[in-house]
Amino acid sequence: MSDIDPAGQPQNGNGEDAQPPGIRVLAQFVRDFSFENPRAPESLRGGLEQPQIDMGVEMNARGREDGLFEVDLKLSARAVRDNETVFHVELLYGGLFAIEGVASEDLEPVLLIECPRFLFPYARRMISDVTTEGGFPPFLLDPIDFAGVYASRKAQVEGQIGTA
Repeated sequence: MSDIDPAGQPQNGNGEDAQPPGIRVLAQFVRDFSFENPRAPESLRGGLEQPQIDMGVEMNARGREDGLFEVDLKLSARAVRDNETVFHVELLYGGLFAIEGVASEDLEPVLLIECPRFLFPYARRMISDVTTEGGFPPFLLDPIDFAGVYASRKAQVEGQIGTA
């Protein structure tokens, strides 16, 4: 017997409609955005050594009363040369998501891995654009392994619980 009804809709074994897992992005927005170029115009001179860049990535998610989820992706980059900040950019980029057909035990990884993957290209472009407008070459963030970041943070939290 087929799992497709005559109307072409998937069904589960008892004849009820089966919803495939789905993630819908309902909205994307900037919560907070900051760019600092404290040493301009001296920091823009050519021939200077490349700055050291420190990156930060954070993801947060929360459920809402209407059944939707808000996910925040925080990206920060600080460029330092000779112990002085060349530029500092922070972006808190958010999204509103509808998630259907995902088991409750799988919800956290979906919110903190898959949803940030949807947000990242837009956040990356904003950081590239603002560094260019600040007088620097575009700062293109490398792709982020959100699964690795999630696993690392989860291990860190479990380690803190284990030592408490």
